[in-house]
Amino acid sequence: MFPSRFEYVAPRSLEEALSTLAGRGDEAKVLAGGQSLIPLLKLRFASPALIVDLNRVPGLSYLEESDGHLRIGALARNRDVVASQTLEAGYPTIAAAAPLVSDPIVRNLGTVAGSLAHADPAGDWGSVMLALGAEVTVRSASGDRTIPVADFLVDTFTTSLEPTEVITEIRVPKPEGSSGGTYLKLERKVGDFATVAVAVQLALDDGRIGRAGIALTAVGPKNIQAIDAERSLAGAEPTPESFQEAARLAADAASPISDVRGSADYKRAVVRTFVQRGLDRALELARAS
Repeated sequence: MFPSRFEYVAPRSLEEALSTLAGRGDEAKVLAGGQSLIPLLKLRFASPALIVDLNRVPGLSYLEESDGHLRIGALARNRDVVASQTLEAGYPTIAAAAPLVSDPIVRNLGTVAGSLAHADPAGDWGSVMLALGAEVTVRSASGDRTIPVADFLVDTFTTSLEPTEVITEIRVPKPEGSSGGTYLKLERKVGDFATVAVAVQLALDDGRIGRAGIALTAVGPKNIQAIDAERSLAGAEPTPESFQEAARLAADAASPISDVRGSADYKRAVVRTFVQRGLDRALELARAS
């Protein structure tokens, strides 16, 4: 199927893009990597009157550390994250997730920000950013605002982004002290959507758990932050028993459906196993850091 007819503009500055959206945001879609939008256009699940292509806008492709944060520009590709040499030590959860995102074609073209904006509950980056406590900076012609990812992801394919706004940056706080993390993903074949995936981040404080981040992929209407599981670990000793309890609470937070990828009970069991396994790996990395 072919897309319905639309106008196409490729602004050469962010100001030009925002000015266009200020006047026609309700009838426009923003194009970055296109790995989510283009399939929707072809299937006519999305039929915007206007496409605003950001790829000629300079200064949005960065991936850098500053002020205690990893800053990911709106046009930073998944391939840029995979290729980064600085993430393994400081941001192991991101380093673990990046090569598991879809397939090489999608990683070459797709953007991290675009994945967040698409808000697919089976998308990998939403859970990673929830576990890490990341924020999204968005901009319109009226100014900027910063939104925690926990508030940005509202529902299935739904965010708090206004039609006149674009994501300009994702800010990930650098884990402090002795910390570790990972991302575990079950898929039917390489490049498939997750059947279940789990992001885990753990920070130690004088031998105890200072902060824990746990988020779940593909087991609910959006990426799920396992808040009760995180709270159960805060201040606790990193023992098999505390990890088992956190894994149980995370499985309780999941709300999967039965489908061709597995039954709801099976997916909950995978969540429980992956959270415990992820915490073990995160603890190993934290103690080695």
